[in-house]
Amino acid sequence: MGTNHKVTSSRPCLTDKMHTSSAKESGFGWSSGNWSGYAIRGKKQAFRQISGEWMVPFVRPSAKAAYSSAWIGIDGYGNSSLIQTGTGHESVNGIVHYYAWWEILPAAETVIPYPVSPGDRMQALIIRTSPGKWMIQLRNLSRHWVFRTTQRYSGPQASAEWIVEAPQVNGSIAGLARLSPVCFSRCRVNGKSPKLKSSDGGIMIQNKHKVAVPSRPNTRGDAFTVKRPCKNVLPPVHSKLPIQYIHSRK
Repeated sequence: MGTNHKVTSSRPCLTDKMHTSSAKESGFGWSSGNWSGYAIRGKKQAFRQISGEWMVPFVRPSAKAAYSSAWIGIDGYGNSSLIQTGTGHESVNGIVHYYAWWEILPAAETVIPYPVSPGDRMQALIIRTSPGKWMIQLRNLSRHWVFRTTQRYSGPQASAEWIVEAPQVNGSIAGLARLSPVCFSRCRVNGKSPKLKSSDGGIMIQNKHKVAVPSRPNTRGDAFTVKRPCKNVLPPVHSKLPIQYIHSRK
C-alpha cells in the first residue's frame, strides 16, 4: 500500500450538547461532531449481535483532505469502547480512495486488503461467539468477497449503531468528505429489527453547520439514509462508475 495517507481511526460519539436543541428541532435525539446515523442504548451486555447493509458512497475530490466512513458497531455511544467494521471513503491530495476496514478501540483501524468501489453493496455482521470472543464479518456483495476475523473484545455491549462518521486523523476529527447519500438497510440487532425511531437518530455538526443528517427510518424501523444537507449534494449511488479508483491506503 502507499505511504502518503494518514492513519485514521474511529472515536466514540462526541456528543455536541450545544446543538442538541437543533437536533431535537429536526426531530432527532442527539447531535455530534463526528457521527450521524442511528444509535440505540441498552443495559450492560444488552447487545450481542449487530448487522446491516449499505451502499458505498461516491466521494467528490477536494483540494483539502476530507474523510468519511460508514459502519456498524457495538458500543461507543455513551461509553468509550467500540467494536466495528465498515468502509472508508476519502479525498487526499485530490485523489479519492475507497477501502474496507475493521477496528476495536483503542487500536487504530485494520485495513481489509480487498477492493471497494462506489456503488458496491456491503453487508456487515458482528457477533459474540463466546464470552469475550467476537467474530467480525464484512461482505462485498457486488464483488463477491468476504472477510472474517475473530477477536477478543470486553466492552460493555450497551449500545448498537449504524453510522456515517468523520474519523479521527492524527488526533483530530477530520472534515467530512463530500459524499453521496449513504443508504443503510436490513439493520438488525440480536437478530431482530431494531425498530428505530427518529429519536434514536443523530445529526453531525461541524463548525456550527449541519454536515450530515439521517432520514426518518422506514416503517419497519430497519432502514434509513444519511446525507449532506447541501444544495449540490451528489445523488445516491446505485451502480458502478466507469472510473478507476484507488482502493488501497496507508
